[in-house]
Amino acid sequence: MKTSVFLGALTVAGFAAGASAAQTLDDVQSRGNLNCGVTTGLVGFAAPDANGVWEGFDVAVCRAVAAAIFGDPMAVEFVPTTGQTRFTALASGEIDLLARNTTWTFTRDTDLNNEFVGINYYDGQGFMVPRDLGVSSALELDGATVCIQTGTTTELNLADFFRVNNIEYEPVPIETNAEAQQQYLAGACDVYTTDASGLAATRATFEDPSAHVILPEIISKEPLGPLVRHGDNEWGDIARWVLNALIAAEELGVTSANVEQLAEEGTDNPEINRLLGVEGELGAMIGLSNDWAVNAIAAGGNYGELFERHIGESTPIGLARGLNAQWTEGGLLYAPPFR
Repeated sequence: MKTSVFLGALTVAGFAAGASAAQTLDDVQSRGNLNCGVTTGLVGFAAPDANGVWEGFDVAVCRAVAAAIFGDPMAVEFVPTTGQTRFTALASGEIDLLARNTTWTFTRDTDLNNEFVGINYYDGQGFMVPRDLGVSSALELDGATVCIQTGTTTELNLADFFRVNNIEYEPVPIETNAEAQQQYLAGACDVYTTDASGLAATRATFEDPSAHVILPEIISKEPLGPLVRHGDNEWGDIARWVLNALIAAEELGVTSANVEQLAEEGTDNPEINRLLGVEGELGAMIGLSNDWAVNAIAAGGNYGELFERHIGESTPIGLARGLNAQWTEGGLLYAPPFR
């Protein structure tokens, strides 16, 4: 009898989990738009343009998910979040997806009940200083004042680095990247530390970027990626496979320029055909139309196109692909098979 009750409880729990999993997609479709949490402003990753339209590398993930669901990359409401508020916004249901240069860690995945759906940028923490400070290494920062965003892995890594190297520092806590930039340029701190990509993005907005140096040390692993709430299994699958579709599309040579033609005419490559819905019914498996990936890729392009447009070497931010190159090019990008 005890065994039956136990199994019954598992069955009820299973149905409850299934209902919860479908709820976010249902809510998004009923609402008619995706609520996506982003940073309060980091040029190249997520920031409003002169007309108030959000754009950037992380924003593109949100737009790709909206396109996969609605066929419309503009069906997104962007919710700016800080390092302190982002997880609360996700847990409370204020946002459906968080795409905000957020590091995947053990505690964030388990203790905070989040589900990271992949990595869209492999990063590491660095340091930026004024060139006239005359510093060439982070090991020369003994006694420095350091601007640091609260509620971040950056804050914890900083303490570890200075402790291990037996040097002292004085933290200057800030909430947002804009506040950090203001404080740093005003001389309230000697150093600004955050993800190296964030430092490059911030420096690109300075009146004279060449007057500031990003030091060579990278002191941590910062795998950045989008995340959803635990328990939304179907919703997690959608976000995960949209990101994978963008990564796979680059590897397979599918671009914003040719995706619709390839979907219409088909190809000799079964993997491309499955990705684009020419063969199989992958869309139905995640509750979407069969052209979901076509719409996601057409929204802004494949991973490589998005990288180059928003943060690549031809932009003021000037980031090289590095670890974020495809696995076939010596990087870490690797999408699971579409089959």
